[in-house]
Amino acid sequence: MTVDVLFPFYGDVALMKQAVHSVLRQSYRDFKLIVIDDGYPDDSIPGWFESLDDDRVSYERNATNLGANGNYRKALTKVTNELVVVMGADDEMLPNYLQWLVDCADEHREVEIFQPGVVVIDEHGDAVNGLVDAVKSVYRPRGSGVRVLSGERLAVSLLRGDWMYFPSLGWRAETITSIGFREGYDVVQDLALALDVAMRGGSLLVDSQLAFMYRRHSSSDSSVRALSGTRFDEERRFFENMAAEMSAKGWNRAARVARLHLSSRFHAATLLPGALRHGNREGIRNLSRHLVK
Repeated sequence: MTVDVLFPFYGDVALMKQAVHSVLRQSYRDFKLIVIDDGYPDDSIPGWFESLDDDRVSYERNATNLGANGNYRKALTKVTNELVVVMGADDEMLPNYLQWLVDCADEHREVEIFQPGVVVIDEHGDAVNGLVDAVKSVYRPRGSGVRVLSGERLAVSLLRGDWMYFPSLGWRAETITSIGFREGYDVVQDLALALDVAMRGGSLLVDSQLAFMYRRHSSSDSSVRALSGTRFDEERRFFENMAAEMSAKGWNRAARVARLHLSSRFHAATLLPGALRHGNREGIRNLSRHLVK
């Protein structure tokens, strides 16, 4: 079973190379690594991919920058095989990841999305467990081993708090290509896609088996100082749309959770002290508005 590993790229070149090598080190060897470079300004990148001399790896550079959402949607047009991963350009697969995915997909034919156990690392490769990931662990389905959620139960779980690590997810190709990423979303495009699967009655498998390393960069003072809070404008619009769509399906519990979007409000609340500390008026205004709307 060949796996298409989609690799939309724009960012740190050194971390990108580590991510690529983690794919090439997989114990399961039947894959295609499809790199879509969104025009990152480093002329050494095409030559580096050519030097890999691996016919499982293809590299394409966009003539113009498409942005995250546009490049992700372009990557989906390259899918030709049964299983798909949309790899993060600075994350790393553990050597067992693809074997885990293929085994799960074979054993659970009814499942459309697959989430393995994940280790969170920082920019130095050290394991971390900050507030965001502690909150994810609270919302993640209880228990150990394999658990499967579907339909409104899946929607409610994800709307309470997005506990997924999107780059670690495996997908049935037919599912991800037929639905695709909603236009107009950059922050929540992954959550939107999973909820679209749920609304079609689809299912997600979550497993305790560690198979992936998700990289979360430490927040610097400069990034906090620049905080504007505008990401929450998108989140608020998204949850309003989800509440309306869930209501239209008769999923009243999911609609109520979407309207409340408590975890999103909590996230804004944790960022507000930093905006206050640095006197970021735009951030204070946007974050405060999200707490009450």
